[in-house]
Amino acid sequence: MHPGIHVLTSGGGQRFSFDPGSLSVELLSTGGPGDYRRWEILHRPADLAEWLPRTRLAAAAPLAPADLRIRAADLERIRHLRDTFWAVAPALAHGRDVLPADLEAINGFVQEPPRLRVDAADLGRRWVVPVTGVQVLGAFARDALDVIGTPALRERIRECAGDHCRLIFLDTSRPGNRRWCSMERCGNRNKVRTHRDRRAAAPSGPAEGSRG
Repeated sequence: MHPGIHVLTSGGGQRFSFDPGSLSVELLSTGGPGDYRRWEILHRPADLAEWLPRTRLAAAAPLAPADLRIRAADLERIRHLRDTFWAVAPALAHGRDVLPADLEAINGFVQEPPRLRVDAADLGRRWVVPVTGVQVLGAFARDALDVIGTPALRERIRECAGDHCRLIFLDTSRPGNRRWCSMERCGNRNKVRTHRDRRAAAPSGPAEGSRG
């Protein structure tokens, strides 16, 4: 699976691929406040270290759990950032006002992000390790501010149009018309429902054996 594309499991046990569209929006798929707590996967620093190599950070350069140094306090702040972004992203998706206190909280999480270097042996990009939890926090916060503060990105924050699905994504499609968290899940459900409704609404043909 390409870094940044995640395999999620629905409440009914269906596994489906999900592209959140940006690093900060990826973080929302790990859980959240209130009803989202049931989906929490970042219980310990080790959980975050195992998850990060599957994110867009690993698309910039290879990343392994052993490269990361994450403390419990770092994880707590990253989860706080995530929970705050959960208040902001749906508001943007639905054209509602964002609370200034939430924006100030995200602004306050900005730290220096991880640093990249180019290896002289192969000219490949590498992270300067260890990558700390503070740097990871900085990467998420800066990406969130980039999404929020850039009109072209902000206008493409979406909530899945599927029934009872509240997954948030950044629509990176060229036409900007993505509606579903995943075509494997909500998109396919909509296709099936639309097909069924069309068949139900179609006029019936003449009964078998009838004469015109």
